[in-house]
This record gives sequence, structure tokens and C-alpha cells, in this order.
Amino acid sequence: MDKNFIVSETNRLDKFLALQIDASRNQIEQLIKKEYVKVDGKIVSKTGLKLKENQIVNVHFPEAEFNTIKDELFIRKSLEDKNIEIIYEDDDILVINKPYNLTVHDAPSVKDATLVDWLKLNNISLSTLSGEERHGIVHRLDKGTSGVMVVAKTNQAHVGLSKQLEEKTMGRYYLAITDMPLKDNIIITKPIGRNSNNRLKMSIEENGRFAKSAFHKIALSDKENFELIAAKLYTGRTHQIRVHLSSINRHILGDNLYGFKGELNKINRFYLHAYYLYLTHPITNKQMSFKANLPNDMDEFLNTNFQKENINDKLNENNIVSSFNTFI
Repeated sequence: MDKNFIVSETNRLDKFLALQIDASRNQIEQLIKKEYVKVDGKIVSKTGLKLKENQIVNVHFPEAEFNTIKDELFIRKSLEDKNIEIIYEDDDILVINKPYNLTVHDAPSVKDATLVDWLKLNNISLSTLSGEERHGIVHRLDKGTSGVMVVAKTNQAHVGLSKQLEEKTMGRYYLAITDMPLKDNIIITKPIGRNSNNRLKMSIEENGRFAKSAFHKIALSDKENFELIAAKLYTGRTHQIRVHLSSINRHILGDNLYGFKGELNKINRFYLHAYYLYLTHPITNKQMSFKANLPNDMDEFLNTNFQKENINDKLNENNIVSSFNTFI
């Protein structure tokens, strides 16, 4: 699909396109760098190109692609113990419940198959605006975090969902089990940056990026030493929930990277789960929401250590959403 725009006044190419199409700055940069943009019929690749009045800018929106995959045998073996549940699917979006211990997309340090590999293996049409390694990926979850994610199947859907992320009209609520109860419901606003002593970690840094999280108490364990909490993010920093909890001396069970000290032999990952996702369908504009059931290990831990029958109602997604409205 191609669209033409006429320049009405002098402007930079990237800034001009930002005014014409609903796309993030990164997506516009990718369109230009991949030579999908022409000015007066000539392909351009410089994002800061100065445009003159009455020039014609043509933008080609590539169709979503079925991409080649890594060695199929390796991928199948790497994914054989990971159950990726499809919660919802139509022609434009796919909503899944990602298992823990699965990386979303490739990076230099990633050795195993990724969620993107699984998507390609299953011949799911994917958007292409985020680059080869991130086809379809609008937002992500850490490798150790389980839960609900939406994947864009078309470029038009990708642009629409990315816009919602920027405008914060799409978001998620998380569940976590901590090693100590919160004193009260709390909002934490502390900047987050890369830890200078450990590049695998993030930390509270004076010159870090603004980050805001809200935490709500749900239930205490039988011995009152653990607590089930809900979290809502207002920014999307790496490891944000884990860093903010650590900053008040609370740690997610199993999260030894951020200070949990316990019987690690009994917990093979940290108990953080993206539970509930809300969005507007990028094509139909329908308001939609999706819940990802708790993984077996977290559910079993709650059954063993909490009065589960007393918290089932509190885990109703409507109750979780409304609970944040009472103190935010």
C-alpha cells in the first residue's frame, strides 16, 4: 500500500511524516532507512532530509511477511517444554499467554528459540515494522515473566497498537508474590537506568529515565510472610516492577537478581505474571480485554500457602482494575 503527501511548508522528513501517519518515531525511522520513502520520485534514506514546499512524499507500507525460520528441528526441541496458549486471534492481532523462561525476540546473548521463532514456525503472518528479529512484537515481557501479550499480524495493526502504547490507552496489570508484605498500597516514582556495576541489572539512578509504578495489596499468605500483590505500570522501563519493589526492600519470590534470598532450590523462576491486558482493536476500534490464567507453579504456590478460596474473588480482573482506582 502506498500513500502520497504534499509538503505545505519546509520541514524535516521524519517530522513531516510524524504529522501525516500514525506511527512511532522508530517506525518512521525504519520506513526511511529501509528505503520505503520517496521524495519527488527518488528513494531517500536520510531521516533528517530537509523538505521544501510542494514536494511530493511517497510512503510504501510493505505487506506483512511470512518469514524464513531458523533450523526447524532446533526450534521444535527448544520449545518442546513451553506451552504457548493462544487466547485470541483474528486477521490483525494475536493475543497469547507467554510461558516463563521464553525470550520474546532474538538478541546477541539469546541462545534458545524465541517467541518470534515460534510465531514463524506456525506460519503466522507478522508485521515487519520493528526489524527482522522483532517481527510482530509491539511490547514485550522479560524472559522470566509469564503472561498476556498482543502480537501485531499486520503493519497497520502494529502502527495502531504502538500509538496506543505511546498514549497509554493500552496497558497491563500484573500479579506478583513478594517475600514481605507491603506496608500499604503504594505508588513509586523513581528513575531507572542501567546498573553501572552489573550490566544485567537495572537500578534506581538519579539520571535514569522517569518510571512510575503502582502496587496494590491483594492477600497475605497463611503465615503472613508472603503477599500476593497486583501492579500497574505507567511507564515501560526494563525490569521496572522488580527494580521498584527492590527499592523498598520487597522482592519477588525467586528473583535473586534483585535481592530475593530464600530457598531457591524450590523456585526455578520469579513469580511475576502479566495477568490482564486492555486495548482498543487497531482496526475495528472495539474495546477489548484479555486475561492470562496463572501458570501452574504460581497457582500451586498460592494453593499451598494462601487461603485460595478467599482470594479467587479478588483475582477477578474487574476487581483488580477497580482496586487501583481507589488509591490512584
